[in-house]
Amino acid sequence: MTSKTDDQFDNGAITMAGNWSSDELREIADNNDLFVSPFREDGTTYGTPTQTWALIVDGEVYVRAARGPTSNWYQAAIRQEAGRVRVADQDYEVAFAPAGDDVADAIDAAYEAKYPGSSAVSVMQGDGPKSATVRITPR
Repeated sequence: MTSKTDDQFDNGAITMAGNWSSDELREIADNNDLFVSPFREDGTTYGTPTQTWALIVDGEVYVRAARGPTSNWYQAAIRQEAGRVRVADQDYEVAFAPAGDDVADAIDAAYEAKYPGSSAVSVMQGDGPKSATVRITPR
């Protein structure tokens, strides 16, 4: 698995997975923050938006919970499997699913590429956040 670079977005080489459009993937890639709002227990009310760092690896969108699997938003996302995300003032109805271990190294590399020099990168590459990685797809 490899992370997509800005050059790959510029030359149109990004491959689509799920229903994200090239423009949507570019918007996610170009913004530092993505806010996740998994459904609450009732399955219809959105939870409080939580700021995350979204990454694109092989055309898929991933986020990690900085506090690991005990994070409230992570637990809600995995339990409810749906909700909403917001990036660049645009809301998207999405599905949440645990990411497979097969993308962990590529996601680590994507953090380094997207947020170079940030002291938070090493935190996001730790065991807790790594075990709380979520793949986000449009629904």
